[in-house]
Amino acid sequence: MSYLHAPPLALAHRGFSLTGLENTLTAFRAAWELGFTHLETDVRATSDGVLAAFHDETLDRVTDRSGPLAALTWAEVSRARIGPAERVLRFEELAEALPDAYLNVDVKSPDAIAPLAAAIERMRLHERILVASSSDARRRAVVSRLSRRVASSAGMRTVALLAYGGPAAPPGLFRWALRDVDCFQVPERQGRLPVMTPRFLARAHALGRQVHVWTVNEAADMVRLLDLGVDGLVSDRADVLRDVFEARGAWPPGR
Repeated sequence: MSYLHAPPLALAHRGFSLTGLENTLTAFRAAWELGFTHLETDVRATSDGVLAAFHDETLDRVTDRSGPLAALTWAEVSRARIGPAERVLRFEELAEALPDAYLNVDVKSPDAIAPLAAAIERMRLHERILVASSSDARRRAVVSRLSRRVASSAGMRTVALLAYGGPAAPPGLFRWALRDVDCFQVPERQGRLPVMTPRFLARAHALGRQVHVWTVNEAADMVRLLDLGVDGLVSDRADVLRDVFEARGAWPPGR
C-alpha cells in the first residue's frame, strides 16, 4: 500500500502536542495513538550530517539551547531539550519507532538532501514516505537519488504555475512541471493571495493530482474544505481533525 492511498488523508502536523512538544517522539506517538497513520515532519542536518526531525533553522524557539542546527554537531544538538525532558529526534528514530506510519517529510535545507535520500534507501522507506519542500530543486534532488519512485508534492514555483498560470499556458509546460509530482500541499492563502480555490482544486484533479491543505486547525474549516473535495488536511489539532473525520464516518483512515 502506498502513501497516497484512499483519500481523504488526515495528517498530524509535527505530531500532536498541546504543550509545544512538536516533532518529538512523544508528539508522534500521541498522534499515532489517536489513530493517525500519516505524520508530517521536517528535516534538517547537523554539521556532521545527522538528519534531525526539526523545523526551525535554529534551536532557539523550541529548545533550551540556541544556535543554528546546521552549525552544531549531533552531540551538541542531542543535549538540547524541548519542554522539560524531550530531546531532538533523529529522523531514523522516528521511522524505526513507528514502523507502520507514513511519513510526510519537508526538506528544509540543502544539507538534508543527501542524508534523507540515504535514510530512505537504507531503511527502504519508499512506500511509506512523501518528500515535500517549498523548493522544487530540493525535492527533486532527493527523489533523483533514490532507486525507486516515492510520492512527492510540488514546490512553490509549481504551485504558483497551477494557481496563477492562465489558460494560455502550454499544456506541455504542465506535463513537464508535474512529471514527478503526485500532489499539491498548500495553504488556503499565501499572504493576501488565495491559493487553494475551487479552480485550483479542479485543475489539480483534472491533472490527476491530490490536494492537501495546511495548516487547518478549526473544525468548521476542516468540514468546509472536505466538502469542497480536498484530498487531505494537515493539522496541529489532531484531536479536532479526528473528531471531524469520525463524524463523517471516515475514521480511522488507512488502517
